[in-house]
Amino acid sequence: MFPCCLFRMNAMTSVPASADPSREISELSTLRDVLRYSVSLMTGAGVHHGHGATSARDEAAFLILETLNLPVDDFNTFADARLTLRERVLLGERLKQRVEQRMPAAYLTGRTYLHGFSFRSDPRAIIPRSYIADLLASPFFSGEAEEGSLIGPKDEVKAVLDLCTGGGSLAILAAHSFPYAEITAVDLSPEALALAAENVGDYGLEDRISLVKSDLFSGLKGKTFDLILTNPPYVDAETMAMLPPEFCHEPVMALAGGADGFDLVRKILAQARAHLKPDGGILCEIGTDRHLLETIMPETPFLWLDTEDSDGEVFWLRQADLP
Repeated sequence: MFPCCLFRMNAMTSVPASADPSREISELSTLRDVLRYSVSLMTGAGVHHGHGATSARDEAAFLILETLNLPVDDFNTFADARLTLRERVLLGERLKQRVEQRMPAAYLTGRTYLHGFSFRSDPRAIIPRSYIADLLASPFFSGEAEEGSLIGPKDEVKAVLDLCTGGGSLAILAAHSFPYAEITAVDLSPEALALAAENVGDYGLEDRISLVKSDLFSGLKGKTFDLILTNPPYVDAETMAMLPPEFCHEPVMALAGGADGFDLVRKILAQARAHLKPDGGILCEIGTDRHLLETIMPETPFLWLDTEDSDGEVFWLRQADLP
């Protein structure tokens, strides 16, 4: 998931030579002080926010609370709490990395959140972010709507594939959404699968989620599924060349989608039908180039599903509608 603001490049202002967060933060007392300082520092440095936060304030609050092992949705309760020397030192070091190395906050803390679920996060895999998480909880897939549901009753969904799973976040969300389903999570990166195994273990889902090293469908031996979820690499070559530095800490293979961004999407759509059950379907995120994909595949009846924060970035296709 890439917020619409991703490619509106901010002027990359540099951090003033005198600004040393690891030193200046020692003069602060409370979490509120550090929040104000962090927002000023990030804004002045021109850092980019695109990994779960859309503003300096939100990212600073997350970085502070997660670093201090506090609830990430409850800043006000602790805003006036005083910091220990050890806490100020740790926050100062992380803020310095954030502005000087442009390291995303999720990698600095080793943790991120998606739709209320907590996941380990490090440079072995892309930082979890996908509108598919919102859609799994929507009436389209939650089983709460008699009309408009795109899939049958939740207890009848027995097999789900998460293609390009990365750190395993969508596979874990699917296991919670479909309590009777076996989940297969596929990725080509051994490093990403190692991180996914840690996340799966944290939720005790080893008996329900199988992690498979495979180039898309090649290692699945003809297995079929009720539902395929995929958030594949879809950034085009031109955009890859101008990504903000924060994204350069993530694996290139998790972002780059070829010249027009749709290299893997084409392959997935060409092969998906053989891996879906007759009543099944695929839910795929492709970013903001909907019209380009429709031009490439004009006969394909994409059903575009919007969320509160996205418009036409995820499509649904039934098995019968696939090429």
